[in-house]
Amino acid sequence: MKPEQATTPGLSDRRDFVRRVAIGGILAAAVGPTIPAEETRPPVSAPPDNRAYWRRMMRRVCEPVLAHLAAGTLRAQMPVEAPTAPADRPRGDFSHLEAFGRTVAGIAPWLELEEAAGGETEERARFRDLLRRGLDQATNPASPDCLNFTRGGQPLVDAAFLAYGLLLARKSLWDPLPADVKSRVIAALQSTRGIASPNNNWLLFPAMIETFCAVSGASWREDAVDRAVQTHESWYKGDGVYGDGPEFHWDYYNSYVIQPFLGTILRALQGVTDRWESHLPRILRRAVRYAAVQERLIGPDGTFPPLGRSLSYRCGAFHHLAHQAFRNALPPGVAPAEVRSALTAVMRRTLEAEGTFDAGGWLRVGLAGHQPSLAEPYISTGSLYLCSLVFQPLGLPAAHPFWRDPPADWAQRRLWAGVDLPADHALKES
Repeated sequence: MKPEQATTPGLSDRRDFVRRVAIGGILAAAVGPTIPAEETRPPVSAPPDNRAYWRRMMRRVCEPVLAHLAAGTLRAQMPVEAPTAPADRPRGDFSHLEAFGRTVAGIAPWLELEEAAGGETEERARFRDLLRRGLDQATNPASPDCLNFTRGGQPLVDAAFLAYGLLLARKSLWDPLPADVKSRVIAALQSTRGIASPNNNWLLFPAMIETFCAVSGASWREDAVDRAVQTHESWYKGDGVYGDGPEFHWDYYNSYVIQPFLGTILRALQGVTDRWESHLPRILRRAVRYAAVQERLIGPDGTFPPLGRSLSYRCGAFHHLAHQAFRNALPPGVAPAEVRSALTAVMRRTLEAEGTFDAGGWLRVGLAGHQPSLAEPYISTGSLYLCSLVFQPLGLPAAHPFWRDPPADWAQRRLWAGVDLPADHALKES
């Protein structure tokens, strides 16, 4: 969407008024209505219609980002809360791309769904349009919302999340883009090649970007993928878990980034090269085991151990479990309805707590409400939208067992209720 060129002051005023009214209507729908009182009780039972609830929470989280970027008002309207950022390294230059890239990655599977189901068809069409217009604004030098892909290190991370989302929604988001917007998006992604990666999960960010370039027919660098795959193989610690670097950390980075990115990269490149084909079976087996671990981490009430950094990503801690559900790759003995029920409980714990959203509908730092002390120096408002990655199972059709089957208790709810379950066992590498 190009900036408007008004021919008269009156026309400009009228266009500006119409645009403000349209955005206001969109955002009012996104932020409201208020969650009914009967849905604010502790999440020990499921909402009557889980899919409708998930869609409502997806709109509440994601629509302000997409609507404002599509209108060229994201920089003007999104606050940048960064409680612990050093004064000499403010986060305002990065936060908007963070919000956009992470939002795209979370809702991409739903946008790719072609199923005609109730009001979802029209809703998906509207979101696709917002997102495609957002890609135009984000990469157009004339736009007030042209986003930063080159300054500092952080753009490498969120260009990768954007590439990840585009990989998951190639037919609905990428293919229909005008040629000039495609060229600008590719140029923006490739412009991150000058950003160095620390020796940790960041190695997967250039690998994801190069994977998207390869799949889209642009020039790409195999060495970035090879370094990420080979190095993470050397960091494998056993029982389905990788180190975030040479050492193991108690945190959720296997879920936030490592396992979903590894699997997505190697699946996507199957049609391009067989160079890493031998790694894929091991990576997928480990992903299944780690999904089993994640399912057992969810407490009977939807809480989970608050370990490690980046806890203000909230339900994004279960990106991997959500991704495995979307991929139809859950562990044996773990039913889709159990995962849906567990993730719904986590979502309610982390997104319904008082103080989660500000008066404008933007996320605030915290795990359960507003808890600014949980912020690391790299955390700002845009970072928080990693929570949207929990919405990936919306890419499954409404008739899929994940949505169709009645609510079911997950492992901890059953075990603590006295149900006799088989023992859990470690993954043995062949």
